[in-house]
Amino acid sequence: MKRVLVVYYSQTGQLGTVVESFMAPLAANPDIALHCVVLRPRTPYPFPWPFLRFFDAFPESVYLDAPPLEPLPLPEDESFDLVILAYQVWFLSPSLPVSAFLKSDAARRLLAGKPVVTLIACRNMWLMAQEKMKSLLAQIGARLVDNVVLTDRGGLATFITTPRWLLTGRKNSFWGMPAAGVAGEDIAACARFGRALAVALARDEETSGRPMLTGLRAASVETRLIASERIGERSFLLWGRLLRAVGAPGSRTRVPVLMVYAAFLVCAIVTVVPLTLILKAALQPWMGHRLAKQQAYFELPSGSSAERMGEFGG
Repeated sequence: MKRVLVVYYSQTGQLGTVVESFMAPLAANPDIALHCVVLRPRTPYPFPWPFLRFFDAFPESVYLDAPPLEPLPLPEDESFDLVILAYQVWFLSPSLPVSAFLKSDAARRLLAGKPVVTLIACRNMWLMAQEKMKSLLAQIGARLVDNVVLTDRGGLATFITTPRWLLTGRKNSFWGMPAAGVAGEDIAACARFGRALAVALARDEETSGRPMLTGLRAASVETRLIASERIGERSFLLWGRLLRAVGAPGSRTRVPVLMVYAAFLVCAIVTVVPLTLILKAALQPWMGHRLAKQQAYFELPSGSSAERMGEFGG
């Protein structure tokens, strides 16, 4: 009997649906004992987000300043063969409840020395968040063996549809724009990863340290967004430091700076992002090899190849 722990926090509910699809083949397997833990912040995050509350979470997200969580419903002596950690991306970082979990004594006890599969559902920019995730896992002695990423296929429209969903709760299509979020067919298709993990666990492959989900299009990097993410991360660190200096979360002294930052972010989205896309296209003939290396790095450990899709479906 293999014991698998699933840990996640889903604010909108989308990640919870992704987790259910991903884990369905494991839940149906009589040789696998599945334990699911939903992280619960002591002060819940609202959905939809109020405008200022949304931006007020930005500095702490960027600096991984974790909020307190409710105790995990797990005995201290629990041990698992595999841990699946699913998370959303907040401001190019793991969501605050997930950061809080990874900084806790419970995470160190449960994940130290254990193989971990990360599962991301987000708009489309996840590279910097996963770099922070790698660091957090390394700090507690966990071993990242696979990474699966599901993204919104709405392209540039997501700069409008995603904020609309987060701030109003409405994710339907409008004005010719697609519905916000990961497509339903992509969520259903991620059951292939659960099927592959069930086979791998039966073969004790989780003990090898090697990826178990290669050949299943686990993580595809959009190279045209790499520069935008790196520029955004530097900007977030500067603004986050300023906001943390002017006041604590929820303080009135933050409000004027938050308003300025929100305006700056909108301007950056409509100027910097298109500019980096244009520059990337113009420099492609000279940067193709470098971008290919970056793509290969960020797609580790599971990669974007598809040679096993016929075996596991999706």
